[in-house]
Amino acid sequence: MREINRIRKLEDLEVFRDARGIVRRVYDLVVTTKTAHRYPLRDQLLRASLSVVSNIAEGFERDGDREFLQFLSQAKGSCGELRAQLRVAEDLAFVSEQVVQPLIEDAMRLSRRLARLMD
Repeated sequence: MREINRIRKLEDLEVFRDARGIVRRVYDLVVTTKTAHRYPLRDQLLRASLSVVSNIAEGFERDGDREFLQFLSQAKGSCGELRAQLRVAEDLAFVSEQVVQPLIEDAMRLSRRLARLMD
């Protein structure tokens, strides 16, 4: 929670900016790969990435550290969900490992940053 003491608005949070970047990349991925025509998987990928950024935002706007921690934990869980869905897309040959691996690594990095923020 140390970072939050220096933050005046949501957009100043690095984890929020990073999460927004992941959303943009997931949108690009589902538009430019075979997942565009696999509606359930496409929608889950989008929902998971949006859940990360949305939970960070909702937690930030809540009235206390306890609630903020709860929403950061949910955002962290959504990072894991996103990684799992990316692996499924890879397993089903909708995307290659070369395409998903950088996004998975960024989601893992964001998850670690969320954990540090929660400490």
